[in-house]
Amino acid sequence: MASTDRKHANGEDKLVFSLRRERGLASSYLYLFQEFWCPGIAIEGVESFQKYFEAKDSDVVVASFPKTGTTWLIALTFAIVNRKHFSAQNHPLLTSNPHTLVSCLEFKIFCHEIHDPVLHLSTMLEPRLFSTHTPFTALPKSLIQSNAKIIYICRNPFDTFVSAWTYFNKIRSMSLPALELEEAFEMYCDGIVSFGPWWSHMLGYWKESMARPNKVLFLKYEDLKENVNFYVKNIAEFLGCPFTAEEESDGEIESIIELCSFEKMKELEVNISGKLDKFIDNKLFFRKGEIGDWVNYFSPSMINKLSRIIEEKLSGSGLSFNMCS
Repeated sequence: MASTDRKHANGEDKLVFSLRRERGLASSYLYLFQEFWCPGIAIEGVESFQKYFEAKDSDVVVASFPKTGTTWLIALTFAIVNRKHFSAQNHPLLTSNPHTLVSCLEFKIFCHEIHDPVLHLSTMLEPRLFSTHTPFTALPKSLIQSNAKIIYICRNPFDTFVSAWTYFNKIRSMSLPALELEEAFEMYCDGIVSFGPWWSHMLGYWKESMARPNKVLFLKYEDLKENVNFYVKNIAEFLGCPFTAEEESDGEIESIIELCSFEKMKELEVNISGKLDKFIDNKLFFRKGEIGDWVNYFSPSMINKLSRIIEEKLSGSGLSFNMCS
């Protein structure tokens, strides 16, 4: 991140230099790019993703706002799609972090790490699985217009904030001082967080899921936690690879749930000591995975303020969250 900031300071990236910027949770600055707040290190990747990604009808994209259950959904989707190829005893998820197996389009595929992303994409086996934090309004036309499937996960905005604040403070510790809870909360309430505003991000995918339910499957983290068996079956059906009666009787669904469970993944050696792209400790993707942990952090005034924002921003959309602790 520091090298990227130097690149911007030197004027090498004229686009980024011209954009409005604000302090970010994870990095020195976020930039207002195409009506959302984008980390400087992701702008080039988002632009290339938009320009060069050619979707295939068999593609599957796991989309999410950061810190809403992305890692878990990626693991479940990978296991569901590839269940014919791997056994639970000899599965890639036992030795690889989910983010390694399902690459992020703007941070991995279309960033500088892959020399020729178009060639890379052309050699991938189908169905191709990807992840993205890019808002729906900024997705490439080829993805929106194709028959590719998008699975989106969101989370109670209260828990999302706590997860983001704790996670990004650990990322910041590599080069920047930690942000106090109150300061980070004000950024969050203003929508100035990576790929935010968070309400716009959720509503973009929510509205598309209402208009095109065969295109976008919209999930809530809380629902997935409370009835994971139902939603694993739901995901498989949405992707056109439903579980057979024989698979169900053989315990295939339960096997996938166990393989991808928070407790299982957190205990794996790769997620204890491994790193993602030699930069982020894999263990940072596994904190608590709980529902309602926000009550341990929020003051009454914070509860009131965020509740008012949720009511205002989501009003009339049909999207709501159970705020009971």
